[in-house]
Amino acid sequence: MVRGLSRSLPLFALGAIDRRHVLVLGGGALALAAMGSFLGGPAFAAKTKPVKVAAIYTLALAQPWISRIHKALKAAEARGDITYIFSENVGSTDYEGVIRHYSQEGAELIVGDVFGVERPARKVAADYPKTAFLMGSSLGPTKPNFAVFDDFIHEPSYLTGMVAGRATRSNVIGLVAGYPIAEANRLMQAFMAGARSVNPQVKFTIAFINSWYDPEKAKEAAFAAIDKGADVLYAERSGVTDAAKARGVKAVGSIIDTSAQYPGTIIASALWHMEPTIERVIQRVIDGSFTAADYGPYSYMSEGGASLAPLDPKLVPPEVIEEVLAKEKEIKDGFFRVPLNETEPASTL
Repeated sequence: MVRGLSRSLPLFALGAIDRRHVLVLGGGALALAAMGSFLGGPAFAAKTKPVKVAAIYTLALAQPWISRIHKALKAAEARGDITYIFSENVGSTDYEGVIRHYSQEGAELIVGDVFGVERPARKVAADYPKTAFLMGSSLGPTKPNFAVFDDFIHEPSYLTGMVAGRATRSNVIGLVAGYPIAEANRLMQAFMAGARSVNPQVKFTIAFINSWYDPEKAKEAAFAAIDKGADVLYAERSGVTDAAKARGVKAVGSIIDTSAQYPGTIIASALWHMEPTIERVIQRVIDGSFTAADYGPYSYMSEGGASLAPLDPKLVPPEVIEEVLAKEKEIKDGFFRVPLNETEPASTL
């Protein structure tokens, strides 16, 4: 669906939800560039507010990852910094046509997720070197105008792992995720490391459903983990928390906080905030300093891009809350660094 507040656009013949197919380019994901290091290229002309922004999403706005980007852009629109139009549920066969249309229509900044459609997105960006692109990607930026970002919430994920490690009585935790790619792997590995740090006896069951949105499949995988003895579940995918609620076990959330929808089930959540990234990019478009860069580090806790949802003392013992908050402070103060491990996790049960 195409929606716009600043102008009327024709509807596109969009395909079904793209599953963010796992992409292998060249020999794997490129190493992340250090925050603030730019790759050069011609300077962009300064823009005046409101900046014309278009977004292209391969999934629906209801999908947690997409919802965080949309929320940040809506906040920028409410401030008067941008005008904002978007397309959701854009299939891989339609993506190039939609992104090219927005470029031709004069969008000054194009935002989206290009997992699985890296080649067509970068092809269009090369054809419009004076348009700024900010895309969720496992790969690196391309000068002069293709910047990237990702959700680096491994730090609060480690903290939620500590909560889970203290909460389990069976010493078995089940993890259910979409695909074994860097974005999911690093969160799962951080969660597992956090759990082990407080409970060396804990074991894990790992399941990938090979889909970015299939709640029923995720639910069945979660039931299987519970049948193996898991009394805490890591809900990287929608549907896992439903299984936890149905069987009376606990769950840990990721990306968004769903504790209000699952009271008594969600005991901790690692949250992603896209606002710091969006605010910086928009300002750089306005002042003419935008260039290809990796904005992923703006998702770190120190930048306000990630956080631990408030812990409920009715569900988490006070001494555990104190322990977790002490570690959170160490992370924010730079005294503890959560390992960034993107290797595929394996079951240890």
